[in-house]
Parts: sequence; C-alpha cells; structure tokens
Amino acid sequence: MSGMKGTGFRLSLVTRWSALVGTLLALGMLIALGLDHLFPEHPVLVFFACLAAIVPIAIITIRSQIQPILSLFRALEGTVASYRDGDFSFSLHWPQNDELADLIAAHNDLGQVLREQRLGLVQRELLLDTMVQNTPVAMLLVTDFATNTATSAGTIVYANLAARQLLSEGRKLEGHGLGDILETAAPALKEALARGGDGLFTAGESEEEEVYHLARSSFTLNGRRHELLLLRHLTTELRRQEVQTWKKVIRVISHELNNSLAPLASLAHSGAELVRRGQTERLPQILQTIGERTRHLETFILGYARFAKLPTPRLDAVPWRVFVDRLADQVPFRLSGDLPQEPAWIDAAQMEQALLNLLKNAHESGSKPGDVELQVRRVQEALRIDVLDRGAGMSDTVLTNALVPFYSTKRSGTGLGLALAREIAEAHGGRISLSNRDGGGLAVTLILPALPGTQTP
Repeated sequence: MSGMKGTGFRLSLVTRWSALVGTLLALGMLIALGLDHLFPEHPVLVFFACLAAIVPIAIITIRSQIQPILSLFRALEGTVASYRDGDFSFSLHWPQNDELADLIAAHNDLGQVLREQRLGLVQRELLLDTMVQNTPVAMLLVTDFATNTATSAGTIVYANLAARQLLSEGRKLEGHGLGDILETAAPALKEALARGGDGLFTAGESEEEEVYHLARSSFTLNGRRHELLLLRHLTTELRRQEVQTWKKVIRVISHELNNSLAPLASLAHSGAELVRRGQTERLPQILQTIGERTRHLETFILGYARFAKLPTPRLDAVPWRVFVDRLADQVPFRLSGDLPQEPAWIDAAQMEQALLNLLKNAHESGSKPGDVELQVRRVQEALRIDVLDRGAGMSDTVLTNALVPFYSTKRSGTGLGLALAREIAEAHGGRISLSNRDGGGLAVTLILPALPGTQTP
C-alpha cells in the first residue's frame, strides 16, 4: 500500500517489507540457478552454497531495517518515562514516510498538548499563588489535623504571607507542627481551634483588642485528611460598622423622640385650651394619654440607657443550682451535664439578664424547645457557659456583626441582646464567642473567671 503524505512519496511498512522479502527470494533463486548451471551434478552442494550466500545477506539486510525501529521504540519508552516525570520537552523524528511516521507525529502532537496544558497550569498556579499570598486573609493548610479541648495537632503544609505575619513574624511555617506554632499565639486562637466549627474570637485587651473570624473546611487529599483554616481580621470593619450603627441609633432615637414629643405637645396644647374654656371633662383622658406616651418613651430610653450605662458588677458567691433554677422559672431549656460544685462568682442579676437574652434568642432561632441547651463547665481556671440550639445558625455576615450594638436581623429587634451579653461578660473579666454548630444551630460561649480578681486565659 503506497501513497503520498505531504510532499514526500509514502511507502507503508507492509509494502517495504514485502519488497524486501521478495528481493531476497529473487536473489536466492538467481544464486541457486547460477550454481546449478555451474555444478549440475552436485545439487546438495548447490543447496548449501545457496544458503551460505543468501542467509548472511538476509540477516544483514533485515538487521539494517529493524535496528532503526528498535531505536525508535527505545526513544518512545524514554519519552513516556519523561512524561511520567512531568517533563514534556521531548519530541521525536522518523525519516521514513510510513505508519511509524504517523505514530511519531501523534506522539509529538500529544507532547505539544501536554506542554501547553502544563504551561497553562503553571500560569494558573502562579496567578492563584499570587492572589493567595496577597490576600489579607491568613490561610493555613494543615495535614493530619486533629482537635480536642486542649491542643491542636497537625503539620502545616502551606501558609500565605498574612498567616506568616500573624503567627511567626514573617518566618516560614511550612513543615512546622501547628501545636508548636500555637505555643506563642493568642490563647483565644488556641481555644477557637480546639472548640471546632466557625466563629468569632477576640485577642488582646482594651484598646489593643483585635477581633478575628475563623473559618475552616476539611477534605481528603492523597488519602490524608487536610484542614484549611482561614483567619480574617475584622477589627477595622467592625469599627467602621460601629460608626454606621451609632449613626443609625441616633436616627432611631431622634425618630422615636419626635414621634412621642409631637403628640405630647399637641395633647398639652389641647389640655390648655380645654382648661381655658372651662371644659375639663376631657382632661382625664388627655392626661391618661400623655402618661401612656411618657411611659412608652421612658421604657424606650431606659432600654438603651441600660446598655450604655452598665454598672460595675457586684460579685457574690452564687450556688449554680439556685441560679439555674431561677433561670428555668423564666425560660425553658435543657441542662446538659453536671453543674460545677463550686459556686459562681458573678453579679447574679447581670448574668441572669445576659443568659435570659441568649436563651430567648435560642428559642427565637427556629430551634425546637427541647433542643435549647445550657451547659456549664469548669475548664482549668475558668468557667465555660454554653447556650446551644438547633436553629438556622448565622450566615457569615450576621456572625460578623452579631456582637455589634444595635445590629439586629429581627424586624422589631433592638440589637441589644447579644451586645449586652458581651458587655456583661467583659465586665466580669471574661469574653463571649459565637460559632455555628456541626449539624446546624448556634453555640454562644461565655468564658468567665472562676474566681474574682482573675482574668480568663
């Protein structure tokens, strides 16, 4: 089978080898005829002489044809090994215009495709690495990650620039154990990692307080469990949000004051006119309306003032059973675990108000009443109070702003419940954190000193 490929004449392997075999046979026949003519009386001698002449010629000719093909196969084996090692820079050449030339052309085309894909992959990896390295979110990829209430184990396999600056003053983190790196980190970060799930935590104190959001996701790669940890610094955003919130509060208070003062002024004017005319029979109704509007305004102002002017807590030893029973008389919940034997050093009225707000929020989250839990534990030198529900949880946006004063997703909410709980916890020397639970729901955690005059770790 022959034909044309490109501009060269094409000879297939079948055609070329058929021609070679035919040529060797014809040559053998010619030699045999010539020897038979010279030695007609010795046919055996003619036969062996013919073999002695044709076999070496056939071997040399066939070897000369097979050797380049064997070299080509070895070259193909080498390039395949290079492809397996990720090196796609090799290409092959075959001088003949036959089926092997088609094979080599397909092989070279495959190499070209792999080179282009590798180049595109490298460029995408470079772009992704540039984006990851320059993002303000600290990113840690940890393998063989495990959590419990005390430690976090695992080896860091990737960390971007923000993570290095946050945890090791810019030094490389890859290859180090996460537990070793956390030895010098803020205790709040270690606690947030040990707690599990996503959530907010606060590091530092007073003016140096910094708020972070921890997000995490796990996956399996090459048979090993990996955990991706994202730490987002939210202090600047929260302060900006607080400014916007205070503006909103001023507008709300101004609106409420105007709504109350305008009717009061009108009612007072109407009462004065009735007195001037001597028509006093409607005065009790007018005064009653004025009293109702005044009490409404007083209740509204006191609600905001209670948050703005939280008194210093007066700490007393309060038995946990008495305190929890008093809470249960006001809002239903399920107590999980045993209560600590030692009494709580708290301002009972303030802490009761904080936990009532948290428990009511849990009931309003869409959780079944039986799924609202209260858990109190002694953890080293601190008390941990968890309010748990199985409601809808919080989106990242709501989780970020939930502790901001006057931020509320409820149509009639004041946005003071969680903020007041945070103020009460911090006034006791503790802190509060929020996190979505595995399986749905929200966990609100209060960390308080176990004894008066101490700070939580």
